[in-house]
Amino acid sequence: MSDTTETIPGLPGSDPNQPPDPISTPELAIMEAARHASRDLFSLSGKVAVVTGGGRGIGLALTEALAQYGAKVVICGRTQAMLDVAVAELSARGLAVEAVRADVGEEADVVDLRDAVLAAHGRIDVLVNNAGINPIYRRIEKTSFDDYNRILSINLGGLFLCCKYLGAEMAARGSGSVINVTSVAGHVGLLKSVPYCAAKGGAELMTKALALDWAPHGVRVNSLAPGYVETDLTAGLVGHEALSAQLLAQVPQNRYALPRDMAGAVVFLASDASAFMTGQSLIVDGGYTAR
Repeated sequence: MSDTTETIPGLPGSDPNQPPDPISTPELAIMEAARHASRDLFSLSGKVAVVTGGGRGIGLALTEALAQYGAKVVICGRTQAMLDVAVAELSARGLAVEAVRADVGEEADVVDLRDAVLAAHGRIDVLVNNAGINPIYRRIEKTSFDDYNRILSINLGGLFLCCKYLGAEMAARGSGSVINVTSVAGHVGLLKSVPYCAAKGGAELMTKALALDWAPHGVRVNSLAPGYVETDLTAGLVGHEALSAQLLAQVPQNRYALPRDMAGAVVFLASDASAFMTGQSLIVDGGYTAR
């Protein structure tokens, strides 16, 4: 076999002794446009986002991520003092965040939230339904109907109300992205968590139903399903040596998620990077549901 390099007459750059043809100005323009497009794909500049339960934990991390990518973010929650701390912390870092006190389990509060956002910004582009609770860990025999109703009222009823009033505004305007923060509990059963699993499973199917209803109106609806995340709400589990070891043995990455581990997923779902994605669940669980 010859070790000489074969040249093909007329093919640019085929002769190793000749420098390659310079890139033309139009080609440079196309390459530069492609670079800008890749950056703009995740941009949320000019967007108005609402994050329920945005004052702490996962919600705070999602708020920070959306604001870092250019969105103006309105957070809501039941405790004004907690909202004020979150707004002060993020605003001090130059992020555009404001707060409206609202309990998503109360219809009047959700209507007021929608009206406040529209009065201040005139539009809603992204809705992140993050507010949720899971205050009990017990079998159904020891779960009261009041506990069941409370968990479903916030985790599923609140999602319904926010979609009904805030999501519907997006559908009427003809564009937007709804992101329902669910859980691996919407995909697999968890011990001693019947009401929570029922609520999160319902949220997953509500996501799919809304995606079908609103696709013709330019609104995408997806869910973000975290695994076990280390927050103040899971401190009891994280601090329980035996239970924690048992749980982490089922997580291939062998750690709890941190709230910031959800940041990339929410930016992806909120932005044009996921423009052809609706009715889907993005599971971020360190491999927990891969088994």
